[in-house]
Amino acid sequence: MTGNGTAALKNERVDWVDYAKGICIIMVVMMHSVLGVEAAAGQTGFMHLVVAFAKPFRMPDFFLISGLFLPLVINRDWRTYLDRKVVHFAYFYVLWVTIQFGFKAPSFAAEVGWPGVARLYLMSFIEPFGTLWFIYLLPVFFVVIKATRNVSPWAIWGAAAALEMAHISTGWTLIDEFAARFVYIYSGYLFASHVFALSNRARAYPAAALAALALWAVTNAGLVYTGVSEWPIISLALGLAGACAIITTGTLLAKRRWLDAVRYCGEHSIVIYLAFFLPMATTRTLLLKTGIIHDIGTVSLIVTIAGVVGAVLTWWACRNTRANFLFERPDAFWIAPRKRPAALQAAE
Repeated sequence: MTGNGTAALKNERVDWVDYAKGICIIMVVMMHSVLGVEAAAGQTGFMHLVVAFAKPFRMPDFFLISGLFLPLVINRDWRTYLDRKVVHFAYFYVLWVTIQFGFKAPSFAAEVGWPGVARLYLMSFIEPFGTLWFIYLLPVFFVVIKATRNVSPWAIWGAAAALEMAHISTGWTLIDEFAARFVYIYSGYLFASHVFALSNRARAYPAAALAALALWAVTNAGLVYTGVSEWPIISLALGLAGACAIITTGTLLAKRRWLDAVRYCGEHSIVIYLAFFLPMATTRTLLLKTGIIHDIGTVSLIVTIAGVVGAVLTWWACRNTRANFLFERPDAFWIAPRKRPAALQAAE
């Protein structure tokens, strides 16, 4: 299952993976920024079209990439595996959900009172809170994949695909997102060698890759803007096709060494994911209250940039200080030997 594509990559970063993750995290920040601005302003702008275009593949690609390196670590002992794949993300979830609550508690208290705020906080450990649902769900996926590694992979993939196409909507984030996303992380795990082969072909035949990307973009846009992109089968096909398109795009950017800022964002994608909410919300409030920019699309674009850049600047400010625990797991929260510096990497 590992194949030649991942076996040699155990101790090194992969350039196109970082580019692909960079594209994904920028799209995630963009989605939250644009929808937040539009909800507050009561109108939409040109960025709404970009967010709609990315919806079929924005999260599927993130989850597929998260599964790519699982074949390298799936057979680790449970203690080490749980440390890297569960405790790692649990630490940052607990920390950052507490930070987010600290900022939002006064507004919550105005609506439900301080006892209600305490209940909401406790519920966040059952019902993932806000933007943090991704790192809440990842450990669940990782445990399920390891626990079922001796079950027929095709049976699991078929069940996962059926769950995605069922479009389950219970109102509980863990249940609904598990059903909608598990097929993608499992596809990354199961088809890792094929994904690396796709990247190799794109690197070897860039003209053909660009032609394929153009065809995909037209098809994806057509299905999104005609309102059929969320139909069963089509939603799964667009999710997988879009993930392949982002992987291909990342490969072509890596080949040319273009847009290194995107690669940098990918290298620190979880840093951005954790910290973008505050600069995003602050910039949105400032721009909408002052009214210095009237075009909602432009406001949404500026808020997106502020979210990404602000998160990186926050991380830079905390490095090599006592505040580095915000982005680096302290020794006290490791349950297995720490073999290298604690960095927020998707593979770990």
